[in-house]
Amino acid sequence: MTRIVAVLGDITEQNVDAVVNAANNGMRGGGGVDGAIHRAGGPAVLRDCIARFPDGLATGDAGYTTAGELVARWVIHTVGPDYDSGQRDRSLLTSCYRRALEIADELDATSVAFPLVSAGIYAWPLDDAIAAAVDTIARSGTHADEVRIVARDPGIVAEVERAISARGLDI
Repeated sequence: MTRIVAVLGDITEQNVDAVVNAANNGMRGGGGVDGAIHRAGGPAVLRDCIARFPDGLATGDAGYTTAGELVARWVIHTVGPDYDSGQRDRSLLTSCYRRALEIADELDATSVAFPLVSAGIYAWPLDDAIAAAVDTIARSGTHADEVRIVARDPGIVAEVERAISARGLDI
């Protein structure tokens, strides 16, 4: 059974097989988590994005690249819906987690670290972003031993821990 863990920290510093990037459709870097991953991973991440995703990536989909200089082996990029721009179809958000974990399984990743996709600059309501993450990861059937949900805010980490515990998923 996959262990879901809330982690206070920097996603770029997670010692896991794969970190998940909350990317934009263009797959050329950006702000928030996307910018942090591209900065920490270095130019190899962008080069691989350009090579693998010349036309970008659709909202709700995922794909992987090298992790460059990150501790992780891979970056799994996923494009979340932009709530503020009217993309409010929750299935697009849950697809991000499902597709990212499918990619992780293809890569034989046993540990994966996620941000809360779309909960930052894309303004998905935090309570629902947490519920979508925890529920989708729990139902995914992934082969990963551990899936982390990483946040820099202690209050958000506490909310993720409560969501995990409320679903009986804590060990």
